[in-house]
Formats: sequence, C-alpha cells, structure tokens
Amino acid sequence: MPGSTLLLVLDLVGVLAFAVDGALTASRTARLDVVGVVTLGVVTALGGGIMRDLLIGRVPPATFSDWRYLAVAATGGALVCLFGYRMGRRRVAGALTVLDAAGLSLFAVTGTGTALAAGLGPVQSVLLGGLTAIGGGTLRDLLTGRTPQVLSSGLYAVPALLAATVVVLSAQLTHTDVVGVGSVWAVVAAGLCFTLRMVGVVRRIDLPGPRQPPVA
Repeated sequence: MPGSTLLLVLDLVGVLAFAVDGALTASRTARLDVVGVVTLGVVTALGGGIMRDLLIGRVPPATFSDWRYLAVAATGGALVCLFGYRMGRRRVAGALTVLDAAGLSLFAVTGTGTALAAGLGPVQSVLLGGLTAIGGGTLRDLLTGRTPQVLSSGLYAVPALLAATVVVLSAQLTHTDVVGVGSVWAVVAAGLCFTLRMVGVVRRIDLPGPRQPPVA
C-alpha cells in the first residue's frame, strides 16, 4: 500500500474511533440529544486535525476539503445514536478506553506525517503530531465539563509524543518522503502509543506530580 494511501486510511480509522468515542461520551455522561451526540462525535474526531492544519497554513483544513472526513465522523456519531443504547455501562467504559487509545495512536502518526510533509522540522512535527492526537479529546472533555485527560492522566500525551518521535526518526533514518516512510514504521509507532496508553490505564500509571509543601 503506498504511504500516502496508508496515512489516509489510518487518518480515517482514527476519525471513526474518536467519533464513536466522543458520541458515546456525549450519550452517557452529558446526556445530549441526537444532534448534540453527533456534534460532539464530529468535534472529537476532527478538532485536533483542524488545529494542526490551521497552524501549518493548510487552508481549508482537510476536514472541509475532503468530504470523507466529515462523512466518517458523522457516521460514527450516527452509529452510536442507533446502536449505543444496547451497550451496558461496563462495555461502554471499556469501549471508550480502547477507542480513545486507538484514536490517540492513529492521529499521533498521521499528524506527524502531515507536519513533516509540510516541511516542518523534527521537533515541530513531533509537537504537532501530539496536538493532533490530543486536540479532539481535549475539546470533548472541555465541552462535557470534565478535566481533560491530557492534564489528569500521565500516560496520555507521553505515548502520543513517543509515537510522533518514532515517525520522525524513521523518516530521517530511511531518508524517504514522509508519506513513504512505510507501513511498518507507521504501524510500529501507532502500536507503541496504543500499548503504552492501555498499560497506563490498566496499571493506573501516572507521571509524578510536583512535591507538595508539608501540612502545617
């Protein structure tokens, strides 16, 4: 599969994962109506990519220049409206964790690839890859009145940044066009991010916080 096609497929799969994640969150925690559920799913799926595209001067963003992004995001929200009621609370909680980790992983890879293709340097590409990964989930949490996971969960942004770093290093070491980095490295980077995120959730691993002053 050509690299550009692979990145598009990964991007659309990430859009679907985050759309279902956002829509499930809306239906179970915020209890919105059908329009609200689909809207939150779309915002979750496309928010990070829109921010990335605007920062690199890609106007209009891919969301508005390629109908497939909006179509996949809206489909994810619609599927939740049609079938989400059949899932129990435990199944929803498990699905949210897996879908969020999947979207985080895929967007970290595609966001970094897009940034490198736009001519950005390695550090900037890693940062934009991370922004693409966490942007939609952050908007989802803010709109539903929750503390964003990127601020409350240590193994959230870190796995995304590590995956972005793998993409950048693979592009530099192989001396290939970023969209031709190869499916192996793209899958390795996404798999690394997904694994670390799930380990963090299952093991409840967080980064250490600042030391607190002693209680008087």
